[in-house]
Amino acid sequence: MQSRKTTVGVLLLVLCLFVGVAAALSYVFKDVIAINSAQETDTYGINNARAIVGDYVDSAGVQHGMILGGTNAFISADRADCLTTPGSTTIAFYGINASSTAVGWCTNTNGAQIGFSYSRGHFTDITITGAQLVNAVGINDAGTIVGTYVDSSFVQHGYVLQGSTLTNLDPPGVTSLATAWGINNAGVISAFGVNSSGTYVSFTTPDNGHTWTPLHAPGEGSIGTAMHEINNNGDVVGTYFDSSSNRHGVLYHGGTYYSFDDPNGVGSTRANGLNDMLIMVGRYGSGVYGGVGYQVFTTP
Repeated sequence: MQSRKTTVGVLLLVLCLFVGVAAALSYVFKDVIAINSAQETDTYGINNARAIVGDYVDSAGVQHGMILGGTNAFISADRADCLTTPGSTTIAFYGINASSTAVGWCTNTNGAQIGFSYSRGHFTDITITGAQLVNAVGINDAGTIVGTYVDSSFVQHGYVLQGSTLTNLDPPGVTSLATAWGINNAGVISAFGVNSSGTYVSFTTPDNGHTWTPLHAPGEGSIGTAMHEINNNGDVVGTYFDSSSNRHGVLYHGGTYYSFDDPNGVGSTRANGLNDMLIMVGRYGSGVYGGVGYQVFTTP
């Protein structure tokens, strides 16, 4: 997608598949730049109207939340109580639904991480009783939100928040970093965490944590796989680490895992969001000022 403010770089067609997959997917990659003067753009989520959410760092080194495209040409979103120094805990949006309601989180000036939703220029904080921090990461069209929080005993949980009803999501075998990342309109949730061996493990759950289905990219090494967004067709996108600890995007589609790399970021590709048309977004590069957001059009 091209923002009316700025756009993109390289278009490249690549064929990627794991050994044993009968047919490859084809990919067309685009770099995504929030504004011409941006030093870094990070893309985390995309809806069916192709609105992309994430963050960008401006020419003065200030980080902003952003929405690109869809019904909005460009939105730069800030909160006076959020830190602006670039980094993974500064303001960013991670998910967006069909109504263009976005969710995200930031660290405020008191050092607390606060999750929120954002609609029509207005932030609404997500409050969980006793939580030391709250991150909001995914939202479906019904407005159900998923994310992670740390409780009063400093234990981290994934969660699903439906209206005022909060349910903890603690994937089996996860000892730290439990995170619910995505939720589709059928209520199926994608989640990941780290087990006692320090390996990322990933799951989907269709029933708020009563049953869990594990997801493992075939090429993963000891660091494992962190699956992120799930779409309404049950496809899931994420990142896996190979045996050399290099990052690669991975798409679980039709019961098959497909590995992919942005051609400018082979070994540093992270995949975070996708929509029902299998358009994906993510990042490559090393982070602050070195990271680049991308969008990839996928054709079965």
